[in-house]
Amino acid sequence: MAAAGVVSGKIIYEQEGVYIHSSCGKTNDQDSLISGILRVLEKDAEVIVDWRPLDDALDSSSILYAGKDSSSVVEWTQPPKERGYRGSEHLNSYEAEWDMVNTVPFKKKPHTNGDAPSHRNGKSKWSFLFSLTDLKSIKQNKEGMGWSYLVFCLKDDVVLPALHFHQGDSKLLIDSLEKYVVLCESSQDKRTLLVNCQNKSLSQSFENLLDEPAYGLIQKIKKDPYTATMVGFSKVTNYIFDSLRGSDPSTHQRPPSEMADFLSDAIPGLKINQQEEPGFEVITRIDLGERPVVQRREPVSLEEWTKNIDAEGRILNVDNMKQMIFRGGLSHALRKQAWKFLLGYFPWDSTKEERTQLQKQKTDEYFRMKLQWKSVSEEQEKRNSRLRDYRSLIEKDVNRTDRTNKFYEGQDNPGLILLHDILMTYCMYDFDLGYVQGMSDLLSPLLYVMENEVDAFWCFASYMDQMHQNFEEQMQGMKTQLIQLSTLLRLLDSGFCSYLESQDSGYLYFCFRWLLIRFKREFSFLDILRLWEVMWTELPCKNFHLLLCCAILESEKQQIMEKHYGFNEILKHINELSMKIDVEDVLCKAEAISLQMVKCKELPQAVCEILGLQDSEVATPDSDTGEDESVAMTSCPASTFQSDALPVLATSGARDDNTTQISVSPNVSRLTPA
Repeated sequence: MAAAGVVSGKIIYEQEGVYIHSSCGKTNDQDSLISGILRVLEKDAEVIVDWRPLDDALDSSSILYAGKDSSSVVEWTQPPKERGYRGSEHLNSYEAEWDMVNTVPFKKKPHTNGDAPSHRNGKSKWSFLFSLTDLKSIKQNKEGMGWSYLVFCLKDDVVLPALHFHQGDSKLLIDSLEKYVVLCESSQDKRTLLVNCQNKSLSQSFENLLDEPAYGLIQKIKKDPYTATMVGFSKVTNYIFDSLRGSDPSTHQRPPSEMADFLSDAIPGLKINQQEEPGFEVITRIDLGERPVVQRREPVSLEEWTKNIDAEGRILNVDNMKQMIFRGGLSHALRKQAWKFLLGYFPWDSTKEERTQLQKQKTDEYFRMKLQWKSVSEEQEKRNSRLRDYRSLIEKDVNRTDRTNKFYEGQDNPGLILLHDILMTYCMYDFDLGYVQGMSDLLSPLLYVMENEVDAFWCFASYMDQMHQNFEEQMQGMKTQLIQLSTLLRLLDSGFCSYLESQDSGYLYFCFRWLLIRFKREFSFLDILRLWEVMWTELPCKNFHLLLCCAILESEKQQIMEKHYGFNEILKHINELSMKIDVEDVLCKAEAISLQMVKCKELPQAVCEILGLQDSEVATPDSDTGEDESVAMTSCPASTFQSDALPVLATSGARDDNTTQISVSPNVSRLTPA
């Protein structure tokens, strides 16, 4: 253990109100409560855990005393921001009746990022600090026994004083430490967390863990693929090779091909090279023909939307409206209405009166579900491990919500409180699935647009109906999408696919994050609103999001191949595309690819099924015998999209300089909720 001297560095975790009960009270039935501050810091590639009293020059008159059983009567005051967020729709009387449900606060997670100030006085006998590399285990308190506390045991068997978290949130410290070390429960004592433990089944869906301690990254992927893929891929790949080096020089040059196998093993059953798999169609090189030029239009305006509504509030010419949305998206003022139709919350043929009744019914249904978890007592929750785990995951995810949007600024922001409440209520709605990390990414744009708790919930529930398979424990949806993406990419550019395979990147794992949360982390907040509403039209074909992946990869192909990027560089490059992709350009390219495939008369059956195109019997030469053989292929219909009078972009893989380009009004991209 290092001496408790002056320490400075980047703060990873910081918490005041962490006490040592020194057992040196004035009487036998009292503990001395020494208040201190606990920090986790990064300094010179080392992670330091540091605790010291708030005032090192302790005076006995300033020591607080508490009876040994007094922790059960600690008084908590309600934070002033606890009041539930009320959007513009709150004045509806049928919703206001449910105000009694909005009484449970969302707990703040006090931690910051930045530079830690240096301690001026490190002489207190109670101060301590240690490097995370010296940590052997962490012992937790027994649930229901007063304040939560943690006891750190170091590798030299030094046991540090118990740290009592009077303000709660000891779990956040564990979460912070898990970014750097792997923790798991001891088989002898579930209250004890062992550091860098092995042979622990971290997930029912992931089996056959590697026994060597060098493979900590794979354990992280198997334990939580969402978190593992949310962090920067540059950090991931550095972790891969750093962890493989260890202390054995012979492992320094472990080939990337082994890491490709390890990453592929993280999703059991995933086999990207379909030509080696029985039952898959072998896709040979096919001339797809010339790629058409695609034009984008301006967003659908409120006036255009209103013109397509009849006297009773029904939407007229729905197919045409979807085409307009696909081609240009929606003006922000229209999203609150239109998204409810696009996501299936409102039927397209419903009247205004029918929608009003539906909202009232859905409001009652929502608050009944919300009341279910709001009315669960602490004692009941202690006996319901699933609900307890859901809450823990939700609080962790909500606290890392993207704060670049003002709607979610601040730790106790009402938007964050509603994110928490909606996700907890969804656990009541679909208790089998519950909450899986990543769902908050799908909810936050919906709540931002709806500005209403009930509408946001039902739109989210509808979106989850589409995305459900991405979050199932066996991850079948992710396996299928990665295989389908490989099929499409091989048809479009077999040479690029071969290059990726030569660099042990043919498994396309770098696209995992794109697919898992539908590009949420790749585009700016406002761009993702545009992208999602276009995808929700379900035009121009099935699985259009896979063509968006192809369009992005096609744009990066030249740099990847010309600069001879290998395994590590490809992952790093793809990760660094985040927030740098032009959403309109990608939409143009993806639509152009879809039209190119639609016009191809010899599209492979596997591709037809992925894109949902019609089948017909055509002849194609047999690759082995040279004889013609009748197989199911696609005769694709012509595009149903009509030429638009308001193009803003045109592309056939590159911008068309001869096409008029009209910039989208800056007012559109800067609109915020009323």
